[in-house]
Amino acid sequence: MYGVTKRCLDVVGALVLLVATAPLLAVAALLIRVTMGRPVLYRQRRAGKDGRIFVLQKLRTMRAGDGGGGARDGDAATRPPIAADDARLTVLGRRLRALSIDELPQLWHVLCGEMSLVGPRPLLPEYLARYSPTQASRHAVRPGLTGLAQVRGRNALSWSEKLALDVAYVERRSLGLDLWILWRTLLIVLRRDGIAAPGTATMPEFLGDDAKGDACATS
Repeated sequence: MYGVTKRCLDVVGALVLLVATAPLLAVAALLIRVTMGRPVLYRQRRAGKDGRIFVLQKLRTMRAGDGGGGARDGDAATRPPIAADDARLTVLGRRLRALSIDELPQLWHVLCGEMSLVGPRPLLPEYLARYSPTQASRHAVRPGLTGLAQVRGRNALSWSEKLALDVAYVERRSLGLDLWILWRTLLIVLRRDGIAAPGTATMPEFLGDDAKGDACATS
């Protein structure tokens, strides 16, 4: 019953939000086109439910040729360091990220069934081999536009903390928890909390429990 109700909530919620934010998306897309040129959307491969790969879309927030631009990222060795990300993140891009407007195109993934409104955030396919068996259980559900980790600290958390919260969500998921997370997400977006990890423009790359991350946009 929970699965059916959650899917109904996803479809109705995504439709309402897409209609309500369409003017905002149009203005943001126009500003990106004028200030940064094409493409307006940033596309990157991410791992979804059961590790299935899909191409996630966000509004572009960095100049072309970067980890947050229009080209799909290659492997970890070809991505720019965080200093480059910080330098290429535009003033407009910072504002879009601060208000989470860059995430709005992902509502389409919710409608298509690739994502849910609530669930662990979709991460890079390279991470699949780096999770512990417990951490890998985060892929038992659809990835979310927001999740328990996002309302408990977002990118200010360490990877171990974020992944532990993802697993906790999978184990405790319920309609009540989903509604609480959605409400908390609204408050956090308005307060602009946890947009980036301390000392970085985005979030360090996850290299596994036994290694520290190098910089890479992942959230």
